[in-house]
Amino acid sequence: MLRRDKINYYLDIAETVLERSTCIRRKFGAIIVKHDEIISTGYVGAPRGRKNCNDLNYCTRDKLGVPKGQRYELCRSVHAEQNAILSAARADMIDATLYLACHDARTDQLDGEVEPCSMCKRLIINAGIKQVIVRQTRDAYKIITVSDWVEQDESLTGSSGY
Repeated sequence: MLRRDKINYYLDIAETVLERSTCIRRKFGAIIVKHDEIISTGYVGAPRGRKNCNDLNYCTRDKLGVPKGQRYELCRSVHAEQNAILSAARADMIDATLYLACHDARTDQLDGEVEPCSMCKRLIINAGIKQVIVRQTRDAYKIITVSDWVEQDESLTGSSGY
């Protein structure tokens, strides 16, 4: 049996982390890695102490027909990337890599056509993270260089996220 390459190894872990997600639209898992050490993990869920969407069995954004990537102020959840960043020291995140995996919560199928939302992009930039790697298929991924977001300021207004 062939040994799994490192990028897909970390994406496999991010995909395992997303199993803890409580969003009824999309399940995301994120891990932050620096020098081959996992710094932190994060998944989608309501702030500590608040009920999760899957416990309430409804999504306000779904009820209102809000498309993916819009009207986050209506969402109960904290995004996976945000939770991973909150759980790490900034000094540990400088020049780190964030690995991101997503499943459709209704079908549990991998959704590789995602990237961090505009809010998460801002946090990733400020955290000092160097690149984001998004799982597209079991073995394929895309690498996003965070400095490109800084240079292309308009990319912080769009989203294909939650």
